Amino acid sequence: MKFTIKQIAAQAGVSKATVDRALHQRGAVHAQTDRRIKQAIRDLEVQERTSLAAGRTIPFDVILHTPERFSRLVCDALIDEMSRFAPFQLKLRFHCFETISTNEMKKLMLRCANDSYGIILKAENNKVISRTIEELQKHRVPVVTMVTDVPESKRLCYVGMDNISAGKTAAYLMSQWVKQEAFDVGVVLSSQNFLGEEERVNGFCQGLKAMAPEINPIRISEGYGVDEPTFAVVSQALAEHPHLRAVYCVGGGNAAILRAFQSANRPIEIYIGHDVDEENRELLLQGQLHAVIQHDLRQDARLVFQTLLIFHGFLPASEQNFAFSKVNVVTPWNV
Repeated sequence: MKFTIKQIAAQAGVSKATVDRALHQRGAVHAQTDRRIKQAIRDLEVQERTSLAAGRTIPFDVILHTPERFSRLVCDALIDEMSRFAPFQLKLRFHCFETISTNEMKKLMLRCANDSYGIILKAENNKVISRTIEELQKHRVPVVTMVTDVPESKRLCYVGMDNISAGKTAAYLMSQWVKQEAFDVGVVLSSQNFLGEEERVNGFCQGLKAMAPEINPIRISEGYGVDEPTFAVVSQALAEHPHLRAVYCVGGGNAAILRAFQSANRPIEIYIGHDVDEENRELLLQGQLHAVIQHDLRQDARLVFQTLLIFHGFLPASEQNFAFSKVNVVTPWNV
């Protein structure tokens, strides 16, 4: 036993004699008291690990497959929340890509296994990524998925918003603004391989079917939220769908989408997006975006750090609240 009876008794708030009886089975000890003593030992172990961890750097790798404007939001939120976890010396290593193949992503994740205490991941949902997460787990490198999930993997948890609910929220807003006439709405997603975006689309389509069945959703994807590819796929959709008059963008590339409509000399009557990055903030202020669905990335960052530190025993394994992130609807009037 690495702790003295005196230390355990003080932590548990019981007498040294009671601790002695419980540890050496020298007499009856009430079950509740026995649980308090066992919890006290676990707490002392956490305190010891925390004290040791406070003196060394704990590196986490942040791997994001996302447009640069959104990766800045995520990275800023993580940096802002690091100070909450003093005295730990957290170090973040950022790997942010607008385009990256699955094989390149796999190689990067495995390289991080050499000395990483955990990976914060936004990636496509596929079997290769899922198997890579399982391989990392064997090396005790935990993975937390952020914003979009890889649900069939062995990741510790998903942190982010309820994407189906977000999509239904967008459908509700659009249903309130339509004038009871049929038209097409472009549902623009970066890629169908991002589960979070697929869930937003599914929620939106379910919501429209219930609240505004006269609106016909048209999927537009594989622009990856990057300017030129997004412009190209939206321009093609406009050429194929003459009744396309509204947009729900679940990913990025809103400026490119607007440019495509302008090039086709077509108006956007209703435009709903996601995330208040610099580009979307300006578009809101100009009145070109009517609403943006925004979730609390700093809340996400806190839960990510807490989850990883608990995994390594640096924080007590209390019951964590894995509730979805708080979601706000931002308009030109509250941006």
